[in-house]
Amino acid sequence: MTAPTVETLDTPDGPFTLIADTAGAVLASGWTDDPDRVRARIHRSAAPGDLRRDETSAGEAVRAYYAGDLGAIDGVPVRQRGTPLQEAGWAALRAIPSGAPLTYAEFARELGSPRAVRAAAAICARNAPALFVPCHRVLRSDGSLGGFAWGLGVKRALLAREGGPVDGELF
Repeated sequence: MTAPTVETLDTPDGPFTLIADTAGAVLASGWTDDPDRVRARIHRSAAPGDLRRDETSAGEAVRAYYAGDLGAIDGVPVRQRGTPLQEAGWAALRAIPSGAPLTYAEFARELGSPRAVRAAAAICARNAPALFVPCHRVLRSDGSLGGFAWGLGVKRALLAREGGPVDGELF
């Protein structure tokens, strides 16, 4: 059996590493050159052992995104495991258009649980394939950035690239 692929790309926001399974679905990704840091975000039941370095179609989508084709990441398959609410949340994150971020409260309403704001934030925090599942598009109610596993500088840059409000620029 072929090992999953790891690829690290240079981006304006720093090195970006992704891990894709043999079918090309992204298991995890983030702004680091450390594959082990990215692998650690994968659910323990799906975490790969060996990885092989190679180029991926997901890497091509990342290059296109950074070249200005913001929709290039939308069709890249992803695979992550979680609770039914987490999986529904990750699917809902993929439906947030670039340039139109939601607040955590709005995201909770999208999930059908308007009072579950903390659960909505936890879904974002546990998202492994960052960028492809754009958890960076969820902000605090006051329009401030909130958190981001890969740093607020990266989140700010992604939102600015996508033309959305950044750090308090209210809706």
